[in-house]
Amino acid sequence: MATLVELAKKGVVTKEMELCAQYERRAVDYIVQGLIEGTIVIPANIYHRERENFQPRAIGKGLKTKVNANIGTSGDIEKIDLELEKLRVAVKYGADAVMDLSTGKHIDETRKVIVENSPVMVGTVPIYQAAKEAAEKYGFIGKMTVDDIFNVIEKHCQDGVDFITVHCGVTLSALERLQKEGRLMNIVSRGGALMAEWMVYNEKENPLYEHYDRLLEIAKKYDVTLSLGDGMRPGCIADATDRCQIEELITLGELVDRAREADVQAMVEGPGHVPLDQIEANILLQKRLCHGAPFYVLGPLVTDIAPGYDHIVSAIGGAIAAKAGADFLCYVTPAEHLALPDVEDVKQGVIAARIAGHAADIVKGIPGALEWDIEMAKAREALDWERQFELAIDPETARKYREERRPQEDEKTCTMCGSLCSIKRVEEYLKRK
Repeated sequence: MATLVELAKKGVVTKEMELCAQYERRAVDYIVQGLIEGTIVIPANIYHRERENFQPRAIGKGLKTKVNANIGTSGDIEKIDLELEKLRVAVKYGADAVMDLSTGKHIDETRKVIVENSPVMVGTVPIYQAAKEAAEKYGFIGKMTVDDIFNVIEKHCQDGVDFITVHCGVTLSALERLQKEGRLMNIVSRGGALMAEWMVYNEKENPLYEHYDRLLEIAKKYDVTLSLGDGMRPGCIADATDRCQIEELITLGELVDRAREADVQAMVEGPGHVPLDQIEANILLQKRLCHGAPFYVLGPLVTDIAPGYDHIVSAIGGAIAAKAGADFLCYVTPAEHLALPDVEDVKQGVIAARIAGHAADIVKGIPGALEWDIEMAKAREALDWERQFELAIDPETARKYREERRPQEDEKTCTMCGSLCSIKRVEEYLKRK
């Protein structure tokens, strides 16, 4: 079966391209051209997009900022029903994708159930499962074989996963650079650390880099988008934008070119901890070095001192990153750095990331973004509370505040201003005039 890129190059407009164009309020030719150039991706596995409820989304240049929600089991908490509830809540509050990062006992079952029930794009990180199974089989992750890694990758693709994070840029050269760098925190990427452990033990190059053509072959077979992972990303703001981070980014840019040559869709993952004054530079570097490939960032988090509030920290960074050109925001929940997120954490993370993305979309001139705010302004001017709830990013919470603290005398005002409501008084004054 031809990939979406191959079809676009042949002038074939698919259902996925049309649906994405409608959602973005863009001409379908714009989506098609972006696919051909590699500045837009539509993660849509050939098996997942067969499902009637699947909602394809395009990620990239000139499009709405998309939001991903991480879900999945751990070795300590493994309840598939709980993950399905997280999926439901993530979709309800506007996530464009979810990533199943399961590391529990039933990884295969969890992934299959999530793909079957997800109307949005699903991503995974296959190296988690490959490493876990190697530890169980051999007693040590370092004894994992190259075939072990690629067999798990293909299994994920066969199950309908739309995009996979692959840490191809964690090379021997990058590790050498890391040892010279003197970071406060060496490698915080779980996938990056697993690959580094394997490389050090075996004294060999990263299989995902050395056998990249094999990876491209699998991705093309299922039309799975490669999300080129940032295994050398900084784990604190003091380590941001250092030499090993940028060396990995240069490597990923080269791998983007090779993916495009193979008609495989690719996006690039970006750093999670970046101070405010370095965010725009990080985006510009990625776009330049990776020739405009869609950029997928975690947060970024702009300070390290707010555990329990990292969804707010990441929303600040996410808005700046998206304004500068980041295309895809991975949410951060209040539980980040502390625990596996629960359902409420998922809700808070999705909403925070969506606010950040929308704030950026307004200034980027994304079709429909400013219009949404204008409609809210009209509803507020009219003191039309039902319309305000309808337009709110979280209607339930907005309605709850209103109903729990409803004014006693004047239903049109709120308990913040009451009889001193500026909107009502100005309206009455202008009418008298």
